[in-house]
Amino acid sequence: MTDASLPESDHPEQVPPLSVADATTLTDRIVDNVEEVIVGQHDAIEHILVATLARGHLLLEDVPGVGKTVLGRAVATSVDCSFNRVQFTPDLLPSDVTGVNVFNQKTREFEFRPGPVFANVVLGDEINRAPPKTQAALLEAMAEGQVTVDGETRRLPDPFTVIATQNDVEPGRTYDLPMAEVDRFMKKLRLGYPDEDAETRLLERVAGDHPIESLTPVATLDDLRGARRTVANVTLSEPVRRYVSRLASYTRDEASLGVSPRGAIALTRAAQARAVLNGREYVVPDDVQTEAPTVWSHRIDADRPGRDVVDAALTAVSVE
Repeated sequence: MTDASLPESDHPEQVPPLSVADATTLTDRIVDNVEEVIVGQHDAIEHILVATLARGHLLLEDVPGVGKTVLGRAVATSVDCSFNRVQFTPDLLPSDVTGVNVFNQKTREFEFRPGPVFANVVLGDEINRAPPKTQAALLEAMAEGQVTVDGETRRLPDPFTVIATQNDVEPGRTYDLPMAEVDRFMKKLRLGYPDEDAETRLLERVAGDHPIESLTPVATLDDLRGARRTVANVTLSEPVRRYVSRLASYTRDEASLGVSPRGAIALTRAAQARAVLNGREYVVPDDVQTEAPTVWSHRIDADRPGRDVVDAALTAVSVE
């Protein structure tokens, strides 16, 4: 435990924020730890931390074998928190994710058996292999931090983050995520193939035991809680808020489905987290511009890629 660490608390709401300097040091420490396993994905690791610190969720989409699952697992392992992995398959039921009430023969009462969604970090592997009804089991959890089973609502752990992966091959064997669910992911990333040098280093690391097996936490759960509160306190000035609003308006004029107010909120929160990663306690337009492509591109439906609409907005809308 470092000087910036906080004692574990049974009352998450009582954990005070870290200083900006301590929160920045914390994120640097987590990035360095994940890079013991993941090679050549520094920006992607930072994007995952931004989503986590900004109280968001992340969707990793790419071809099989580029390290999506290992990346999500490495980030979760770097924080000493509860972690569950759900392998989404065509026969997976919603109750397999949220939990189910089971009748206890001894007590003659129903008892709730929580599903894997009850964890601080949930890795939903190949989420698009499950049918829409099962995918929808995550909607309430991601939006409200709770699940409702048989009419009873239960809170999920604090913090709660979903890191989902999906392959963009074999379209005939997968189900498209509904737009309502895609919109609940703060960010959507593609990893891409590593370059030659990065892949060479990767092959060296995995020649024996995989480094993920020896990875240890470098932060406590209360470290993460404190850093999230630091992010929430970052100053978001009126000119920056207005800049985000003008960007959102541009996407609505240029697409059949532009960025919603939820998307605008997601961008401001991500920009706050980016400011902390950069050691600042206030958001500048550069933070917004850095975060906009990964926060907004998947929310836009247009006759051209969403990323192109976001890039056009960043070029056309001036900073005032």
